[in-house]
Amino acid sequence: MADMTFPPLSVLDLSPVPEGSDVSASLTHTLDLARHVEALGFHRYWMAEHHNMPGIASAATSVVIGAVAAATATIRVGAGGIMLPNHAPLQIAEQFGTLNALYPGRIDLGLGRAPGTDMATARALRRTLQGDADGFPQDVLELQAWFQPAEEGQRLRAVPGEGQDVPLWILGSSLYGAQLAAQLGLPYAFSSHFAPGELANAIQVYRQTFQPSAQLDQPKVMLGYNVIAAETDDEACDLATSIQQAFVNLRTGRPGKLPAPRPGYYETLDPAARAMLDQALSCSAVGSPGTVRIRLSEFVQAHQPDEIIVTSQIWDHDARKRSYRILAEVAGLRLS
Repeated sequence: MADMTFPPLSVLDLSPVPEGSDVSASLTHTLDLARHVEALGFHRYWMAEHHNMPGIASAATSVVIGAVAAATATIRVGAGGIMLPNHAPLQIAEQFGTLNALYPGRIDLGLGRAPGTDMATARALRRTLQGDADGFPQDVLELQAWFQPAEEGQRLRAVPGEGQDVPLWILGSSLYGAQLAAQLGLPYAFSSHFAPGELANAIQVYRQTFQPSAQLDQPKVMLGYNVIAAETDDEACDLATSIQQAFVNLRTGRPGKLPAPRPGYYETLDPAARAMLDQALSCSAVGSPGTVRIRLSEFVQAHQPDEIIVTSQIWDHDARKRSYRILAEVAGLRLS
């Protein structure tokens, strides 16, 4: 294990809103965390689109991405992801074309087909549910077309957008996304940090059926992973009770801000709730540096990802920054 070579590590920041705090503080913390992990040597910094979620401050995802890119200098910044059925592809081409024009060569665009919210909120976002998940492949193709150089006489153009080199990723937690990413020759990011059920099957399908494209000549898999690292296993386990509470609250229809730690919380749950957490959060490393190294090594050996994108839902901002520093040291990243 000591000689384990890890793939590039990236960060998925849900810009959590902790209990006792507000979105202004959360977004300020996002900018601080982005600068922190850039200095630690992480590869990408992605934000996710969620709506009507009191505990997540990144609903206006492209706006936050612009702020993160402005606050940093070298780290790639992007969406993990934009829920494309919520938007007209032309709008997304203009938004991310603008971002790439401002921060050339640093912007990524991950695409998902889920609404990122409940259906009532999806209807409020779209005004109609006419654009839905069933049209996702066509929406992706349309978005790709908007990024192509304009042809002579083309009446509708994405400005900014046309001719911009914005790498697209397909996000998913099922075989559907794996098949689409393979068919289109796009990199694939799997949501194993909260929905690991089809992980092995999806990776296999993607790698076996991948068709090279102008963007990518061979399969590229990025896997989501939870890391909550601290000086000791006990401290990390206490910090992890925040995400445990958040999952239970969400799954029981009570979404809210990220709860403060409650040591011993897991032991208070009934067997069904424990089983839900064990399954949903199975792709996690919670513990001291030694424990995190072992768990992460096992994950890499089992699935051979080309990249890992790490999320750390920790209530205390300083503890979250410390967790990423421990991870960087464990993985041998560049530290500055």
